[in-house]
Amino acid sequence: MAMASLYRRSLPSPPAIDFSSAEGKLIFNEALQKGTMEGFFRLISYFQTQSEPAYCGLASLAVVLNALSIDPGRKWKGPWRWFDESMLDCCEPLEVVKEKGISFGKVVCLAHCSGAKVEAFRTSQSSIDEFRELVEKCTRSENCHMISTYHRGVFKQTGSGHFSPIGGYNAERDMALILDTARFKYPPHWVPLELLWEAMDSIDKSTGKHRGFMLISRPHREPGLLYTLSCKDESWIDTAKYLKEDVPRLVSSQDVDSVEKIISVVFKSLPSNFNQFIRWVAEIRITEDSNKHLSAEEKSRLNLKELVLKEVHETELFKHINKFLSSVCYEDSLTYTAAMACCQGAEILSGCSSKKFCCRETCVKIKGPGDDEGTVVTGVVVRDGNEQKVDLLVPSTKTDCECGPEANYPAGNDVFTALLLALPPQTWSGIKDQALMEEMKQLISVASLPTLLQEEVLHLRRQLQLLKRCQENKEEDDLAAPACA
Repeated sequence: MAMASLYRRSLPSPPAIDFSSAEGKLIFNEALQKGTMEGFFRLISYFQTQSEPAYCGLASLAVVLNALSIDPGRKWKGPWRWFDESMLDCCEPLEVVKEKGISFGKVVCLAHCSGAKVEAFRTSQSSIDEFRELVEKCTRSENCHMISTYHRGVFKQTGSGHFSPIGGYNAERDMALILDTARFKYPPHWVPLELLWEAMDSIDKSTGKHRGFMLISRPHREPGLLYTLSCKDESWIDTAKYLKEDVPRLVSSQDVDSVEKIISVVFKSLPSNFNQFIRWVAEIRITEDSNKHLSAEEKSRLNLKELVLKEVHETELFKHINKFLSSVCYEDSLTYTAAMACCQGAEILSGCSSKKFCCRETCVKIKGPGDDEGTVVTGVVVRDGNEQKVDLLVPSTKTDCECGPEANYPAGNDVFTALLLALPPQTWSGIKDQALMEEMKQLISVASLPTLLQEEVLHLRRQLQLLKRCQENKEEDDLAAPACA
């Protein structure tokens, strides 16, 4: 039986010029001499072909994030932290992207969520002169890359909407280099910049809005050292709704007359899957692949996490929350949490998405006097009768008590504290007792926090605002980075 298939497409030329052709090479050399190919070498070093026909937006973003050396803070496969299309799912489920593709606003949202600095423009918000200026500026730098979304038909190519990084610019010829992520279809090619603008200045039928371009660069610091929000579990919608609508209503009740009462009404009404929404970030590694001691890089990351944890524990809000949780006999089990994390870790490290992992046992090695190794939890994970040891690197702080130093690990009390700090200040504006409202505003004031914790909280606040945009279907209307002051 015959099977219908395609092997590449002939690149319509003109208007495009194949990058590897004699003329394409000449255009490249001219641009290289003029200094507008600076970003090309980083992009091409991390370039990848999209793994699904509709993954052009995800592939373009993964290439740019990796070219900028932004650390995703979580493992891809094996021991490696690396951006892959499969990890870019916080603004749209992968199954939806696989079937329908992804909109410009959602790719912008993904870039923000991944910790990048993003400037996004629809053609209706810009001009060809500004675009040309930004293309030249971006291609003269290794620290800024551009992704364009355009309609292929303008270039006489098959298909419709598409995303690809811009790899370079020849100012004399006014041509831009498109690094097409669909390499199975078309090779990288040069196009007239005016034609690229025309291709971007088209309407995406799925949103009714113009296409455009975005400039992506590194942030000042990798965000989300210890805490992160997740919408992998569908329950995030209920939790986001609770935080946005229910919490302001609960704290405006006449019965709320103290900080402890505020904490009580917020905590006791939390959705059951709240712990799936905000999590502390653990680092994992296969025990057999690990050296006996942590690497300098691992120690550095662990030390930063421990500093953030310490700063959370030193806030007045944490003291109130800890007191309340103690009064209701709330307890966190490091062993249980570690066992769950080790199962997740084994799933990630193996590249297997099944839920058949279980943790048979855990062993906690606690940092001792003069030992800079940190707290390491080793879990024995079992799947289909096969055992595998997984190490979990856990940040900890110490407090002095009557029986000696006591280790404190990330737990519900500090996670809850981080989330309340990240809520918008207006959350508490409905408190009827003015003195109590002022006290609460002081407790959640970001300005009074140490710099590291302040950045951590602002990152969570940005994530909250981005998820709110997605929940309200406003990500296409507002492309700017969330204002989190």
